[in-house]
Amino acid sequence: MLTTSLACGDAHADEGGVSYWLPGRFGSLAATPQVPGWSMAEVYYHTSVSAFGSAAAAREIHVGRIPATINVDLNLRLNAQADLILLNPTYTFATPVLGGQLAVGVTRLFGRSSANLAGTLTTTVGPFAFTSTGSFGDSITSVGDLYPQATLKWNAGVHNFMTYVTGDIPVGAYSSTRLANLGIGHGAFDAGGGYTYFNPQAGHEFSAVAGFTYNFKNTDTQYQNGVDFHVDWGASQFLSKQVFVGLVGYAYQQITDDSGQNPVLGGFRSRVLGVGPQVGFLFPVGDMQGYLNLKGYGEFAAENRPAGWNTWLTFSLSPQAPTSTVEPTRRMVTK
Repeated sequence: MLTTSLACGDAHADEGGVSYWLPGRFGSLAATPQVPGWSMAEVYYHTSVSAFGSAAAAREIHVGRIPATINVDLNLRLNAQADLILLNPTYTFATPVLGGQLAVGVTRLFGRSSANLAGTLTTTVGPFAFTSTGSFGDSITSVGDLYPQATLKWNAGVHNFMTYVTGDIPVGAYSSTRLANLGIGHGAFDAGGGYTYFNPQAGHEFSAVAGFTYNFKNTDTQYQNGVDFHVDWGASQFLSKQVFVGLVGYAYQQITDDSGQNPVLGGFRSRVLGVGPQVGFLFPVGDMQGYLNLKGYGEFAAENRPAGWNTWLTFSLSPQAPTSTVEPTRRMVTK
């Protein structure tokens, strides 16, 4: 199984427009049990996003260029990109736990993140107004935080259920004065559950995974993101036992206010929706199973958060299932 998580400092919500949870982390067949043993997944992730107004100004506030004691009129644009590689080793246990299948893993990312902020900022101090126009940019090539995860899955025919816990260990490249980061500067805890309907005979599949994120305070900035709610989903149709096509999507909504933010931002609750196509291939690699998946999302209905598009190219290797006892399509490695 492939389970990945990242928070790249150029892309998404909460403090400075950046959240721990990356929408699109889960996809098709997310809750189906896997073959016991070690697996390894590699993901190439690309994102390109932009933001205007308060979502862009939050980044300038975040790096300390707007004092919290003044009033501001915001006319700013943020553009950001990231190209990242994620490595995700996972071990799936053969011995049942609470009647289900336990798997544990950890994800580490490395790559490049860049951001550029441009526009006009008008500040007001008493009866005086000051306007400045310009731009500045930043980029970084380094490693990100650590993202451990544990899942527990149960199977009942075509119905599959899961629960998971994950989080952020803030050891990646981060500076509160940098516009682009690969770490988020604070810890986070995330938990949730999911369901997959999978009928190998008909080739029909649908998955949905929902969860909540609790963010710890960033001690460098004394800022604490609110609680986030998220849903990832995927639907696919198998054209053969080796090939499937379908759709993926996500919804992300912050449900409580941030604390420690500049007053001009208000509660700064963020939201975004995304949807797009996917295609997957299964193939043998020696005595292992190979899996290749390409999916992409176009984002819309964003609030207090940069939005744009992102793509995920996943390659993974996992143990081959015994063909005498398990349907070949059951041996799916998912993203």
